[in-house]
Amino acid sequence: MAEMTAEQIAQRIVELNLLDDRQMQSAWGEFGQATAPAGEFLQFLMRREQLTNYQVTRLQNGERAGFFYGPYKVLYLVSAGSFARVYRAVDSRNGRVVAVKVLRKRFSEDLNHCDQFIREGEMGRSLRHPNIVPIHEACSHGKSHFLVMEFVEGNNLREFLKTRKKLAPEEATRILIDIANGLHYAAGRGVCHRDLKLTNVLMSSRGQARLVDFGLAGADERIGDEALESQANPRTIDYAGLERATGVRKDDQRSDVYFMGCIYYHLLTGKSPLQETKDRIQRLSKQRFLDVVPIHQADPELPRVVTLIVNKAMEFDPDKRYQSPGQMLIDLNLAAKRLAEPDAGHDAEPGADGDAPPLGTDAERNRLEAMLIPNAQRKALMFVESNLRMQDIFRDGLKRCGYRVLLTSDPQRALARFEDEDKPADCVVFSTGDLGESALEAFNAFGDGEKTRHVPAVLLLGDTQRAWKKQAKLAKHRVAVSMPLKLRQLRRVLAELVPPLP
Repeated sequence: MAEMTAEQIAQRIVELNLLDDRQMQSAWGEFGQATAPAGEFLQFLMRREQLTNYQVTRLQNGERAGFFYGPYKVLYLVSAGSFARVYRAVDSRNGRVVAVKVLRKRFSEDLNHCDQFIREGEMGRSLRHPNIVPIHEACSHGKSHFLVMEFVEGNNLREFLKTRKKLAPEEATRILIDIANGLHYAAGRGVCHRDLKLTNVLMSSRGQARLVDFGLAGADERIGDEALESQANPRTIDYAGLERATGVRKDDQRSDVYFMGCIYYHLLTGKSPLQETKDRIQRLSKQRFLDVVPIHQADPELPRVVTLIVNKAMEFDPDKRYQSPGQMLIDLNLAAKRLAEPDAGHDAEPGADGDAPPLGTDAERNRLEAMLIPNAQRKALMFVESNLRMQDIFRDGLKRCGYRVLLTSDPQRALARFEDEDKPADCVVFSTGDLGESALEAFNAFGDGEKTRHVPAVLLLGDTQRAWKKQAKLAKHRVAVSMPLKLRQLRRVLAELVPPLP
């Protein structure tokens, strides 16, 4: 490179499409020294922020590849693992900044690894959740195989923790809630993470935890147990060790729960619960999981409300763990509430075997459990009410009970929905409060309709309209209730007609 001039390196930059002719002419007009050393011109372009240090280093090394992956121009290296490298890049078509995850050369030469990498990237594209980094594309260009993802400004959780040493229980719990939310969403779509660790959790600049590498942990899965110890690829080795020691399948979501517990332990104590080693045989050893120091011994000052969750998540026996990320999420939300109280959760006494009284009341747990039901699985209630305040009260209250709530202020529109659609709701509540007799007439017409006569319905009568009950066409699945009425009373009525849980 020392022999090249500024003019020669400028020509190479244009040939490589790092800058176009217009950009180069603008820079050249300001620099204007054709015979100057190439290095001076490259430094000049860096100061103008037209080239990055990564690009300049490759140019100085005489590299002609690695500047682009498809239309994505690489700006700099973000991280490098044994399996892939991640770059910050910009889409040359629209200027959008993205992260490009590139399969390493030694894996890209194996067709099985390449095919699985692309297939699992395509599967990852289906996951769209605030706590999961989305994959935009899974691409193969020649011998290059890469995924295009949203670029998250911030550090991974290991880097985040390195500067903080350990986190306060409140902050650690908030981060675990984010992680559990993402895992719960993925589990509902049949996807386990299988490589859950600090480096696969990104912390955005707003403090939100976001998961990466969903579905990308299976590159070793066609390898038999007898070959595990000799394979060079360390991905999923911790999962393989746990699964082999506990006798569960590789797609058991309780393994994700265990490693979620490991992350929680690490955030709370500043120490990994598992012996950190690069030795594959040690990482596969059953004893590594049995030698975990109980968290209340690692840090006796921690609130018991969090140590109870860690202990249950990290039970060696899978049947004693939380059986899903959703179950753990319920306790994490209850713990967050307890930590906000003056006693900071110190009053929850653990049993000698790690068992403990459940966090929260039955009502609190039922409410949180109902909120975890995917919207598509919730029983749908149609609420016919013209009073906006009443709409808000019932919508919010019934959603918290696990229902999906549809609102309309027009009784005739409610009837038409059932004519035009195949059962748009599992139950309809007609409120006469502001709608008056039109709601009563619609309730009776609903009971007479061929498509609606068997659909549960509730007639909600205003305080001055109780006498209308005699005019209502009632049945076992068609009831009338009078105001004033507390929301919990309506919930009991609805629970008998259409239980909220599927």
